[in-house]
Amino acid sequence: MIWAAPVLGAVLLASGLAIAYVIGASAVVAFFGAGQERYLAILPQQIFSKIDVFALMAMPLFILAGEIMNRGGVTRVLIRLAMALVGRLPGGLGHVNVMTSVFFAGISGSAVADSAAVSNTLVPAMREQGYTLTYAGAITAASSIIGPIVPPSIVMIFYGALMNTSVTALFIAGIVPGLLLAVALMLANGYFAWRDDHPRAARGELPPFLPTLLRALPALCIPGIILGGIVFGLMTPTEAAAVAVVAAAFAGMAYERMTLMALFEALKRTAMLSGSIFMLIAAVSALGYLGALERLPEAIAEMVTGAGLGPVEYMLLLNVIFLLAGMVLDTPVALALLVPLLAPVALEQGADPVHLGIVLCFNLTLGLLTPPLGGCLIIVSTVTGINYWRLARAVLPFLVVEIAVLGVLIWVPEVTLWLPRVLGFIGG
Repeated sequence: MIWAAPVLGAVLLASGLAIAYVIGASAVVAFFGAGQERYLAILPQQIFSKIDVFALMAMPLFILAGEIMNRGGVTRVLIRLAMALVGRLPGGLGHVNVMTSVFFAGISGSAVADSAAVSNTLVPAMREQGYTLTYAGAITAASSIIGPIVPPSIVMIFYGALMNTSVTALFIAGIVPGLLLAVALMLANGYFAWRDDHPRAARGELPPFLPTLLRALPALCIPGIILGGIVFGLMTPTEAAAVAVVAAAFAGMAYERMTLMALFEALKRTAMLSGSIFMLIAAVSALGYLGALERLPEAIAEMVTGAGLGPVEYMLLLNVIFLLAGMVLDTPVALALLVPLLAPVALEQGADPVHLGIVLCFNLTLGLLTPPLGGCLIIVSTVTGINYWRLARAVLPFLVVEIAVLGVLIWVPEVTLWLPRVLGFIGG
């Protein structure tokens, strides 16, 4: 009878039903198929315990801060600052694209928000400068995944809540990998600029640095407040998220783009995104509870031991599984389904929970650039009008670079763990 659950899930998914309802309905059927229906009486308590996590409070607040910044005119200011910094280099606007994603990552924590904002502004500018539309779209999509790596990161908050791992340590651990990814993408862009003779901006086309920096200070203060407050122990990530919302509103008013209507739209969008994520957590927690009753993590651990997989081999297998899952599942869905089942085995084999979190979150964000789904590909394709499959082919060289960075993070854990260890957020 247990086979009825995946069959029902496939039918409901094909009907267009929301994924949270598909997972929830399949979980209830699976309880009956496994002969565990008596435990359905305490399922609501189990679901609530998974949602009633303090760290998760930061998620809607960071989403709201990013939405306010999007509507408050901050994106254009950050782009001008990036142009003043790196616009004169060969392939200047490509570097600006990556640098803007770094700035934006320190505010929104979302790859989709980054790709939508930058597609609307930088892609047309790159086209006017002589870049091909496909290349402009590809580097926009590729650089947008810096968003979930550089703190604050919505994906890391989700992982921290699932695995009871310090969100603060995850945030600090994401700084160096995020900057390493940005450097790798800028090097790749520099190579393509040399190979294809991409234009560099004329000095007269660049904004003056000092006035641009001064105008960007209200926007730059927000990641400074978030990271400074967390690093120096002044605020928890949740408190930092609340302060970021207030700072984002003031920054929007400083740029004279923050209106009551814009604030209402930001609140509405935040409510929709947060509600969908919490519904998903509730649905997946039902499956997780059944998995615990059926001792699935222990069974997986026995299979790994029986196959003779050591820590390195299992880590590589885990990353292959997550890469494939990211191609067909949304990031929150893949995290919620796979992490509780597969991550504990890696921890038992000696993996550091913070290092594992950064690697798996980085890994799953690559799915935003891979068909058949590819959330960032869809956003950039829709906004710019580029054919989806042409864009997917164009982003492939950047994807190879990003997989190489992932390999570095897997093989050299100190790249991830050095900074949180120095700052005392993890043991030596």
